Amino acid sequence: MFDVERKNDIEILRIQYGPANAMDLNFCVELAKTIRALEKSSSRAIVLTGQGKIFCAGVDLPQLLEGGADYVRQFLPALDDVLEAFFFCNKPIVAAVNGHAIAGGCLLACTADRRLMVDSKAQIGVVELRVGVPFPAVALEIMRAKTSSAFFEEVILGATTYTAQEALKKGLIDEIVDKDQLLTEAISAAEALASVRPEVFSFSKQQIRQPVREAIDSRTKGQEAELFALWESDDTHAAVSAFVARTFKKSDIRRE
Repeated sequence: MFDVERKNDIEILRIQYGPANAMDLNFCVELAKTIRALEKSSSRAIVLTGQGKIFCAGVDLPQLLEGGADYVRQFLPALDDVLEAFFFCNKPIVAAVNGHAIAGGCLLACTADRRLMVDSKAQIGVVELRVGVPFPAVALEIMRAKTSSAFFEEVILGATTYTAQEALKKGLIDEIVDKDQLLTEAISAAEALASVRPEVFSFSKQQIRQPVREAIDSRTKGQEAELFALWESDDTHAAVSAFVARTFKKSDIRRE
């Protein structure tokens, strides 16, 4: 499910969850537990990566459709929790985006302090609105914080995916590297961040991200009922079903 390998003071966390690293309820719960355990370990930084040509293909939409409203009520808080666990982690996190990072996969990459992406045909982006679902507050505020302000609305409302070169311009990633050098460069970036005294890095990171925390707390309280209503509606179910039908005909990535 999630493989952890330690190299000196750096933990390499590999997502190995089915063929597409699709995010279901169990994925979110277990990954949140994993990152919190690594946060308490003696390592000084974390590198997050995927497998093969996929970093993370996003939410498991067929499971979402099958589970219905009860599943949604469990899944959305779990998704919020894992994104917050990464975004507010006290340790440096570097995302080594080895392949496609779609929707929830893009969100997960954007929780990192630094995002490196392989120079390939891989795509990254948030397609939630095209799928037919709105952003939870946690997801939207993370994207607001980690996307270039000049392109934020385009990235969210355009609901499309980008090549690494395009993503660099939009602020979705920080650097493009060769496939063979991705992990090496990610570890090097993690080591550079870890060279700062841990308590100083942690304090500074939390200072920087405090406005995001405040925005999440403010918006979540006011929008939760409407958010659940939209995700659980018949119109959303129909829209997601149609997206799944279209997407699965075009791609072997069997998830969002």
